[in-house]
Order: sequence, then C-alpha cells, then structure tokens
Amino acid sequence: MDNRDKYNVDIVGLQEWLDSMDSLVRYEGKAKAKEIIRELTNKARELGVSLPKDMDSKSLNTPYINTISVKDTPVYPGDLACEERIEDFNRWNSMIMVIRANKYDTSIGGHLATYASISTLYEVGFNHFFRAASEENPGDLVFFQGHSSPGIYARSFLEGRLTKEHLLNFRRETIGKPSLSSYPHPRCMPKYWQFPTVSMGLGPIQAIYQAYFMRYLENRGFIPQTNRKVWAFLGDGETDEVESLGALQIATRYSLDNLIFVVNCNLQRLDGPVLGNGQIVQDLEARFTGNGWDVTKVLWGSNWDDLFARDKKGFLRKLLSETVDGEYQRVTANDGAARREFYYGKYPETKEIVSHLSDEELTKLKRGGHDPSKVYAAYKKAVTHKGSPSVILAKSIKGYGLKTIQAINSAHSIKKLDLKTLLAIRDENQIPLTDKQVEGLSFYIPDRNTKEMKYLHDRRAALGGYLPKRRTLSVPMKAPDESYFSKFNSAVDRENSTTMVFVRILSELLKDKVFGSRVVPIICDEARTFGMEGLFPKIGIHSATKQKYIPQDSGQMMYYKEDTTGQILQEGISEAGAFSAWLAAATSEENNQEVMIPFYIYYSMFGFQRVGDLAWAAGDLSARGFLLGATSGRTTLAGEGLQHCDGHSHLLASAIPSCKSYDPTFSYEVATIIRYGLYDMYQQSNKCYYYLTLMNDNYKHPEMPKRENIQDQIIKGMYMFDVFSNSKESICEINLMGSGAILCEVIEAAKILSSKYGLKVYVWSVTSINELAREAISVSRNNLLKQRDDVSYLQQTLDEQVDSSVPVVIATDYIRAYANQISAYIKNPFYSLGTDGFGKSGSREDLRAFFEVDKESIAFFALSALHKNGKIDKKALTSALKFLNIDSDRFFSFDS
Repeated sequence: MDNRDKYNVDIVGLQEWLDSMDSLVRYEGKAKAKEIIRELTNKARELGVSLPKDMDSKSLNTPYINTISVKDTPVYPGDLACEERIEDFNRWNSMIMVIRANKYDTSIGGHLATYASISTLYEVGFNHFFRAASEENPGDLVFFQGHSSPGIYARSFLEGRLTKEHLLNFRRETIGKPSLSSYPHPRCMPKYWQFPTVSMGLGPIQAIYQAYFMRYLENRGFIPQTNRKVWAFLGDGETDEVESLGALQIATRYSLDNLIFVVNCNLQRLDGPVLGNGQIVQDLEARFTGNGWDVTKVLWGSNWDDLFARDKKGFLRKLLSETVDGEYQRVTANDGAARREFYYGKYPETKEIVSHLSDEELTKLKRGGHDPSKVYAAYKKAVTHKGSPSVILAKSIKGYGLKTIQAINSAHSIKKLDLKTLLAIRDENQIPLTDKQVEGLSFYIPDRNTKEMKYLHDRRAALGGYLPKRRTLSVPMKAPDESYFSKFNSAVDRENSTTMVFVRILSELLKDKVFGSRVVPIICDEARTFGMEGLFPKIGIHSATKQKYIPQDSGQMMYYKEDTTGQILQEGISEAGAFSAWLAAATSEENNQEVMIPFYIYYSMFGFQRVGDLAWAAGDLSARGFLLGATSGRTTLAGEGLQHCDGHSHLLASAIPSCKSYDPTFSYEVATIIRYGLYDMYQQSNKCYYYLTLMNDNYKHPEMPKRENIQDQIIKGMYMFDVFSNSKESICEINLMGSGAILCEVIEAAKILSSKYGLKVYVWSVTSINELAREAISVSRNNLLKQRDDVSYLQQTLDEQVDSSVPVVIATDYIRAYANQISAYIKNPFYSLGTDGFGKSGSREDLRAFFEVDKESIAFFALSALHKNGKIDKKALTSALKFLNIDSDRFFSFDS
C-alpha cells in the first residue's frame, strides 16, 4: 500500500483487480484461483513480462502468517484442558530429569530447552496422529528430534512404560541398573527407540528413504498399500546440514505423500539465532516449495486471531514480515514492556491494534507451535494431503515456559535452574508439589485414576498402543543352499576380478526361491562400471512410474529397464542417498516386518569416508546387509588418482563394532564370506553387517585349498594359502601375509624368494585383519583380567606352522595402520608394508612399485627382515638390492 506510488500503479484500477481476486476466491474457491493465477503467469511469460525484481527472490514465499485461515481451522477433537495438563507434567518431569542428573554429576549433560519448545508438537501427535503398530495398522514411523529425548522419556514415565529408576539413571548406562540413553539410540534401547536422530541431518534423510522404501515394498507386493506415515521432527538449525535438505527432491520425485516433516522453528541453533538477519521460516518455505513439497506454516497462536482481524490496513502483517529472527528473539527474551515497545515503535497503526492488551497479555501471545488447535489443523492437512510430501513449519520458542532461559542465546547449553526459577515454573504450571519437594527435585505423576491419566491412556489405546516402540521381531531364514556357492570353489582358467565374482554370486542368489525376491541390489549410478548392467532387463530398476520412454539401448540385450516393480534401487549420484536406501532395507524387518537383504555396491573410497556417520548409525540401528566397496585399494584403480584411491576404508570400518569387514582375494573367499554372512545375519539373526572390498584387477583364481576347516579359517580372518620351497634344505623361513589384490604380489614374491634365494616361504591369506584384531584383543583382555594364558586364533594358527622366531611381513593395499592392528598380538618379529600417503594416477604396476607393495619390494623387505633378525648376511642383502632393482635412497614422505 505504501509502496504503490513508486510503481506508478493506478490505485483505483489496482483495487478492481484485488476485488476481483476476492470475488474469485469467494465464489469459485482457492483451487480455481490457483489455476487462474498459474495460467495468467504463463501468459505473462509468453508475452515477455517477468516478475518485478523485488519479487523474484520471494516468489516462493507466502505472507508471514498461518497458512490455514481461521475459518478453515477444524474444531479441535480432544480435551484441550487435559492435554495441557499432561504437557505441563511432561515438561516438568523432563526438566527435573536433566537437572537431577547434572546436580549429582556435572559431566552428565542433557538438554532442557529443546523439548520445552517442541512439546506441543509432540503432544498433538501423541494424542491424535501417531499410530502404533497393531493388527489393524502397521504403525507410523516417527523420527524424534534428538535433543528432545528427555520429554519423550517423561511421557513414557507417565504412561507407566518407564520407572522412576529409569529417570534417575538418565545418561548412566554403565551402572548395571535400569537407565536411559542420552538420545534416541536403538542399539542401547532396542525395544524403544525406532531411529537414531541426534547426529544432525541423519534423521531427515533417513526419513525420506524410509518412506521411499515403504513405497518400494508396496509396489513389489511385499506389504499392502496403507495410509501409514513417516514423521520426521527436526530443528530449524538442523536444516543447515546438507543431509537435512539435500534429498528433498527424492521425496517429490517419488510422490511420497506418506512423508511428513515437522520443523521446530524456535529460531535458534546451539549458539544463537539460526538466521538472525533474516527469517528462517521464509527461507525454508522457499526451499521446500521449490522442491515441490506441500508447505504449511504455523506461526501464530489462536490469541493472535483477533489481532489479525483488527489489522484492517495490514500493518501488523507488515511489521511481522519485516522483523528478522534475531529481533524476534530479543523481544521474546524480555518482558511485556519490551514487547509493547516492539508494537508501538515502528508503525502507529500497530499500536492501535494491541493497545487494549496488558503487558501480561502481550507476553501470553503464543507462537503457533505452542497452540494445539493450530498444530492439529496443520497435522490434519498433512495426513490427508495427496500427491506430494508435506512439511509443517511451526514457529516456537526455545526454552518455552522455562522463565530465565526462554529465547536466550545460551538456552541450549543450560542444564540447571535455580530454586527460585523452579518454584516459579511449578506455580505457573500448577504442579502440585511442596516447596520442599521442589527443592528435592521431585518428579510428579498423578494418580492413575485422575481424568488426565485416563485420557492419556485412552488416546494411545485409540491409536493402537504406545510410542516410541521398536519391533524386534526375529524371523530366521535358512541360508541359501551350498550349491549356489560351491561352483566358486573351483579354479578358473580365465582371468577375472572379484567384482565380477560378486556379480555372478548376486545373480545366483536372485534365482533362490526364498532369498531371491528379497535381495535388494543398490547402486549409486555405477552399475556399468561394476558389470551389473545385465541385471537391468532381468529384474528391472525401481521407478515411481512405469517406463514412459523407449530406452536408447532397447535393441540390446542389456537395455535400461525401469518399472514400478523393479528390484534394483538405482539412486543416482548420491552416496548418502544410496546408503540411506540401504539403511531402510537393512532395517525392514523391524520397520516393515519384512526381511530384506540389501547389497549396496559402490566405489570404496566413497563409502565410509564419505558417509561414515550413516555407517555408524547403521550400527546403532542394528542394521543387517552387505556393503561392497568396489575398486578398492590404493593401487588397484589404475589411473584415477588421489580422490578415488581407497587406502583406509577397512580402518574406518574397524571403528564400527557391528561391522564385519573382509578384503578377499579369490572367488572362493568371496563366496565363503557372503554365504556365511547370510547365515550369520539372517539364519542366526545376529545384528551386524558385512563390508567386503572388491577389485577390478583381473587375475586367475585358484581352487580352494582342500584342507579341513578352511572356510572357518577364511571367516576368522586368516588361513595358510600355500608353502613355497624349492629345496629340501631351506636356508631359512619367512612368513608372508597379504590380502586383496596385493596377495597376488605376495605370492609372486614368495616364488622369487623360494627359487632365487632358497627360502621356505609360508604364504598366508589374511581375509580380515579387523576380525583377527578383535579376537586377539578379546583374548588379551581376558588373559590380563583372569590371569590366563590363552592364545589368540592369530598366534595359534602361526604357531601350528612356524617357530615364533620366523619373521612376519605383511603387505596390503591399505595404510600400514590397518595391518599394524595385529602387531601387538604376534610373537614373531613383525613388519608391515602399505600404501601410506595420497593416491596417485598410474598403471597398477607403477603404483605398486611407487608404494612399495609390488612383488620385488615385498621380496626385498622380507630379505631385509631376515637380515635384521640375523638370518642372512649383508652381502646377500646388497646383492638382492641390485637384483630386485630397489632404490634404497628414494625419499619417502607421507605427503608424496
């Protein structure tokens, strides 16, 4: 209104257009108005008329008011008074839980402000929307905002699911008593939490792919189509994480109207405002709208409705839309007088609108996220919306109701409140505790026969039961028959890579009547790289719709086939997305009551390093499935260079207790590990997952050694591959160990040492250094604790073949720290070779020579180890230096 003159717009003419819009909406409805606006906009573009420049950046924003008007707000179906009391009790008990924990141990930590800001958003969900799994409904999946966990525990305490002892032992999991984990951790509380969420950003992206995988199972006929929902609660500050908003287009691409995001917009991150110089709600609205989500803003509570009705000229709306978040927080953190100054200061018209309100009434003007009626209206809109995902942007106050910490920058870090503040909170929330009980930090739980407690249980009964609750069903499945794998135990004349061995094994598994349909191949846009394009026409690529085009390669045998019933998840160039899809499949038994067996194959360098937080979350989730790190090793992926050459993924995998990692060399090793993994995870129902590294290096694969227990030894991590000796009287002995592609170099080095230098060489295939180290650590700890002399599998296996004086030289395609894990648990002199430093481009031969893991380097270091241990003389070593063409003066640097 004030700015019209600068556009030289005729006021009367403009009013006619505005009146016509009013009339259109009144008589034809919003849908018709929306369609006409769309057509008018298209026509304007055809005529070369673009939006005014000051509107371009705001074209995706609606006014800074509630999306749902007063007249469209449904009647609240619940007992508001009961629900408010329940929320008061929850807020009190969650607050006392954190304060108690930190009173007796200041290092415990915890959070007060987050749940205080989000409690109404949860209570409306708990009382009217979140459905538990029952015979009638599979139940909703709810990703709770991590820092709000004390409030969820407090509600479960009221419900009788948790005891006072649980609350007293919040964050004290090591004391051997009933306790509560710090945040949502399914590994710690397997029958309670559904998902780990406190690692910022992981909840949102997991929620998207859980909803996506739910549709995958529906389309493939594993589960029926229902109105089941995935709810994801997150903070506005969390949306800065790439994972939070990075996959929004996936939800739209697959029309995931089973997905609802609820963003708790309390305007604060951990240290201060999320967007102090702007408005985070408007920023998020534009992002979600631009990605095709249905957006609902819940900004102002019901006691604002009268003020907006008084705002005939729009100045209150104008003031609110112009105020940045940093200013909102300053005003909110102060008293009614400061708020009055806010309304009086900028526009005289806003003074008139609020002048009838006292300071106390101004203070009690609620943000929308604290008004159950407004929240209910938004939730109802979201659960009935069709065709696209929904997001609710609910404005709240961090630390709401906690007096001295409300809206202050340091609210997130505060763990304690003084007695005066506690008494004031008690009085305001009418918690029936004495001053002495408050001083003693007492919890409060009403008598079970009170109106509030009956209401609490009745509402959950109507929604199928209590949440959060994780199903821990265990449906053992007999591992596939040996016949699928035995064919890989024979020697093959032609050269092959372990990647292609895996693809053949996968193809065999897909034929199995029990396992086949449950196998979920997951690819990150690299199927052709890994030789998997043959699966496209056989089992199809999953798509939201049937294929609407004739693929360019339709005339070929391995054409690109998309289908709603497709079995392959082809996730495009997104490792985080593909891993999240794998997570959804790997936890399908708990979340969908259908066991699925995911195999996610990817460039190993872009695995644990790139999505390590998700891999850790997989351990927290007790996920089961296979990760295949292809083109692994620092010297195997010839020509690609620094960012592609993996030399440390196994070391990263070793940090995740439930991840069993292997670096196989030969086809029978790959087959043995996959078969045992299926048995371990799906027949024995062990909560772990398997990581196998695969190579694109082609070589011949020998027959599996015909020795007793060879397959058990492969799984334990090491076995004797062969002994090389060309004379009856070897001058001395040496142990050579290797894994992956470098085992082939170790074997060639053994041939050199036996034929040229007359050594007896024991060659060991070390399929899993990580598993060897874990077992050895366990034995060592037990020996120290119980004063025993047990021998680890690693040392015992060595002792059966050689004396402890025989040196061990181990070479892998990974940094030395990987192999050095086992050095402390071997009595023999131990020397490791590895690929420390950045990766480089070059041929495999040149790279292995550069990193000194080629056959010549291995042979020389073995001789050097023997010389160091007094087994051969200096003259023989000097001769070997020349014969093997080793540059002993070459400069070495980790940064080379």
